[in-house]
Amino acid sequence: MARRVTKAVFPVAGMGTRFLPATKSIPKEILTLVDRPLIQYAIDEARAAGITDFIFVTARGKYALEDYFDRVPELEATLRRAGKNDLLEILRATNMESGAIAYVRQHKAMGLGHAVWCARRLIGDEPFAVMLPDDVIAAEKPCLQQMVEAHAGTGGSMVAAMEVAPDKASAYGILDVGEDKGPLVTARGMVEKPAPGTAPSNLAVIGRYILTPQVLENLSRIKPSAGGELQLTDAIAMEIAAGRPVHGFRFHGERFDCGSKAGFLQATVAFALARPDLRDEFGAFLRTATAMRMAAQ
Repeated sequence: MARRVTKAVFPVAGMGTRFLPATKSIPKEILTLVDRPLIQYAIDEARAAGITDFIFVTARGKYALEDYFDRVPELEATLRRAGKNDLLEILRATNMESGAIAYVRQHKAMGLGHAVWCARRLIGDEPFAVMLPDDVIAAEKPCLQQMVEAHAGTGGSMVAAMEVAPDKASAYGILDVGEDKGPLVTARGMVEKPAPGTAPSNLAVIGRYILTPQVLENLSRIKPSAGGELQLTDAIAMEIAAGRPVHGFRFHGERFDCGSKAGFLQATVAFALARPDLRDEFGAFLRTATAMRMAAQ
């Protein structure tokens, strides 16, 4: 039986240049999707999967991200005096216990693999999750929870995977699939952003991982790519080459790439329409706006 996964790494050191000028003053992870910042969605998903230790790999300028998880006694007192207990409960859900979050600095932007490697001393010798807050997944059962349950039976390393159009494969890490067992596939290789027409499959890796501590040792040994980055894909591929199990997991849910403006807007619409308190008014607006646009054409 696989060892329980209780630690998760959140690589949040990126500058968020695709969202300038907003990210000039606030971290990208604090950008609000409906009424919660992106990072809150990732934290809620991790908690649902049983994660108790949260490791943030940050960089200069991420102070607002760190402050977000602190208590705000003055605001809590104001809400309490006003009898706004519903808002108080929402606020309390954003608080983290003392010691639950650790922050590690990534001093040079050297890629996802390097960001994960920066957390090695806090991970130690146990399996751990990696969550990319840019990837927001709407699912009845949170994606990482699905993966943790599957990992209990497989052990080894596991990556979340989804089918992509063949012409989009060059934008992802792609699995070379061995045995295909429905939700689970055995990976016999991984290719990072293959050249168009060369992808071994259309099963793409997205921002959820469960990794063994051996992957950290692999990251210590691999050489940077031509762009000067340590690729997490390369370190996972070394596990496959060594004969250790690596699985892809087809999760149930819809993934939104909130690292792009279009993906962020799509997620905003989807999550707003899923909210009972917003769907009627917002849905009516969308129908009216669509009708007006079609009439203008």
